[in-house]
Amino acid sequence: MLLIGLFVIGLALVGQSVEAQTVAGRQREFSEADFRRGSITPERAWWDVKHYHLSVEVFPETKRLVGSNKIKFESEAAGQQMQIDLQPPLAITRVRYGTSELTFDRESNHGNYYLIEFPQAINAGVEAEIEIFYEGRPLEAKNPPWDGGITWTRDSQGEPFIASSCQGIGASVWWPCKDHGADEPDNGVKISLTVPDSLTGVANGRLLRTEINETKSTRTFHWQVTYPINNYCVNMNVGRYVSFSETYEGTFGTLDMQHWVLDHQRDRAMQHFKEAPRVMAAFEYWFGKYPFYADSYKLVAAPYLGMEHQSSVTYGNGFQNGYQGRDLSGTGVGMLFDFIIVHESGHEWFGNNISMKDTADMWIHESFTNYAESLFVEYHFGKQQAADYVIGLRKLIKNDRPIVGTYGVNHEGSGDMYYKGANLLHSLRHIVNDREEWRKILTGLNTKFRYQTVTSKQVEDYISQQTGIDLSAFFDQYLRTTQVPQFVFQVRGNQIIYRYENVVPGFNYPLAVSVNGKSYRIFPREKPQAVRFSASIGSIEVDPNFYVDSVRR
Repeated sequence: MLLIGLFVIGLALVGQSVEAQTVAGRQREFSEADFRRGSITPERAWWDVKHYHLSVEVFPETKRLVGSNKIKFESEAAGQQMQIDLQPPLAITRVRYGTSELTFDRESNHGNYYLIEFPQAINAGVEAEIEIFYEGRPLEAKNPPWDGGITWTRDSQGEPFIASSCQGIGASVWWPCKDHGADEPDNGVKISLTVPDSLTGVANGRLLRTEINETKSTRTFHWQVTYPINNYCVNMNVGRYVSFSETYEGTFGTLDMQHWVLDHQRDRAMQHFKEAPRVMAAFEYWFGKYPFYADSYKLVAAPYLGMEHQSSVTYGNGFQNGYQGRDLSGTGVGMLFDFIIVHESGHEWFGNNISMKDTADMWIHESFTNYAESLFVEYHFGKQQAADYVIGLRKLIKNDRPIVGTYGVNHEGSGDMYYKGANLLHSLRHIVNDREEWRKILTGLNTKFRYQTVTSKQVEDYISQQTGIDLSAFFDQYLRTTQVPQFVFQVRGNQIIYRYENVVPGFNYPLAVSVNGKSYRIFPREKPQAVRFSASIGSIEVDPNFYVDSVRR
């Protein structure tokens, strides 16, 4: 799903480094390679991906991949040169276009992309297909899933256990594609994994068929994704897998779940994965229909902690509650659920259904999904425990740099997009002050932007429109600054004088306070205001559901 011209770089920028804005006293320089990775370059802008068919043979002993990618595309403008991303040490070996072999060149100064040359310009409105062949030893992940690549390991039984994880570093770390979030394949992806015949290859979507290659002692597993999918969510998993099935009977119909785990994990998984239908119940209530019914849902055992691969959530949390057995909130509430199942499944709505166009807006994925953890708690355990959980996460907020990153250069914002992001949304819910209205906003987002790539502005504007409140200053405050709003007040007898400090212009949102044990809703501004009470004031407390600091002077 392509927006022509989004962040197209000017030719004058090629070969130059560009300095970003100063953030928290530091400067970050971006190279032309960053622009090539993070923007819609001229060689990306003219064509729109319709479908990928990725075929990969995996060689566990040599840690090699040999494969091809058939790319169906439509030209939305005339173009002759195409940018295809593939990171070394993988290399393209040939490119086929109909009966022709196309020329291609890896940009030696940057190395992460190729420019493919068509014999003549393709006119606008043409549907076409190329097939790109590639091979090599892909980058090995050192600390997956955070640094990305391929994990080559063995399970506790000594069998090969292999998986991809590539958020951030990009899908081009293991397969050739247009590696930019703005263009998802409209008609989905087919993934054909060929592995040694003692192993199983698991990918996204549904398993169409298994092909036995007796002469090569391999098997090929053909998987089909029918919905648009962001590149980093396309994944492969190879191991001695077995599967088991269950169904979720929900408001929107029957959803089949076929989970894949290593053979020695099956009994534990069958008990522990009962969390999955509970996740569906909570999130269909809060966010609306699970977006990928036709592709089913599954949890897949992985040799790392976990990731939100669409319809194929990878799992490595040890079949235990919490985050690797601990509660991130410090309240005890985090031990009521398996963090990885809940968090990564929440991404099916925010991240996989609604996807960011630009990495700078990754908060759309992570803030809503981190907040979803507390909504899961509220649905199953109660509102107070949910509030305790999300408020408890505030101790992890660093306020080191803004949540929104730099556009056009594949640069995400602060990791505060998780815990601060969850708390800005929790605060916003209490500004709205209506559970059903807030739920309609969350379900509305997933309807309005279903299967779309979006910008932060689109999400911000939608919420403002639905609430009837101009929330531009609210989002600027929490997304684009590191400042925590301060509610500053003085007490003079039976009078309170109060104002907001440390805020952007126009930050004038309501706040709930308790005065002498009674709750009030007030509307601070940057200019001081005063309110009188009938009795002298003994205590003032700000409702902790609002992420603000309280300062008495």
